[in-house]
Amino acid sequence: MATPESLITGPNAHALRAQLRSWFELPLGRSLQAIEAHRLRALWPPLYANVALQMGQLGSVDLMEACTAPTRLVLDLPGFSVPSNTSAVYAAADALPLDSRSVDLVLLPHTLEFATDPHLVLREVQRVLTPEGHVVILGFNPLSFWGLWRLALARRGRAPWCGHFIHLVRIKDWLKLLDFQLVQGAMLYYRPPLSNEVLMDRLHFLDKTGDRWWPMAGAVYVIVAKKQVAAMTPLRPAWRTRPVLGHALAQPARRVIPFPKVPWPNRGPG
Repeated sequence: MATPESLITGPNAHALRAQLRSWFELPLGRSLQAIEAHRLRALWPPLYANVALQMGQLGSVDLMEACTAPTRLVLDLPGFSVPSNTSAVYAAADALPLDSRSVDLVLLPHTLEFATDPHLVLREVQRVLTPEGHVVILGFNPLSFWGLWRLALARRGRAPWCGHFIHLVRIKDWLKLLDFQLVQGAMLYYRPPLSNEVLMDRLHFLDKTGDRWWPMAGAVYVIVAKKQVAAMTPLRPAWRTRPVLGHALAQPARRVIPFPKVPWPNRGPG
């Protein structure tokens, strides 16, 4: 059976989770999360939800602040706090203690990068979502400056660089296999992951020009997908036009109209 530690890959999941939260409190993490929260505020209003679930709490920013769902749940490891206006769920991301079709909206804020089996996590999301429910995914883009940084720093075992940055194409393939329909997507944060806060502020213009000049090189991608419901095709009754139970259907008798007899004329001699 999966344990809560399966939310994060590694022998000491609790410590790694703490590292990830601490990183989002650093200047670079706060800068990134501010951009993510700004984008999510624009996404929430059109997405109807009665019950919303956020799988993982990162940093001090409430990413679901603008969500209109009256019931909001946050899943995380035991020992971590969640926003005061939400309810905590301490469980594994790949074994949710929720009924099928009980959640209208699910947010995965960099959850898949640190899951033992990200595809299994998506399967659980598909299970608990109601028909026409939505999932919103925030993920680190490996085809970016941040992906290059990860290649150099992954061996140090520090979050977030030790996470598995999943290619956007793979995420789309998984969603398609699970009968999700892509609604919208975007790239965020085109600045390199520098620790110099002053220099990062000067590079703010890259976020404005990134969508135009290198649209697939953002540090983070955001995807909104909707759970599809299989349409039922009504079966039309098959009209019986062939023999039933081996007996031929009675055929209408043909009406034969006799040709009238005309007396042969008598011909005279010659």
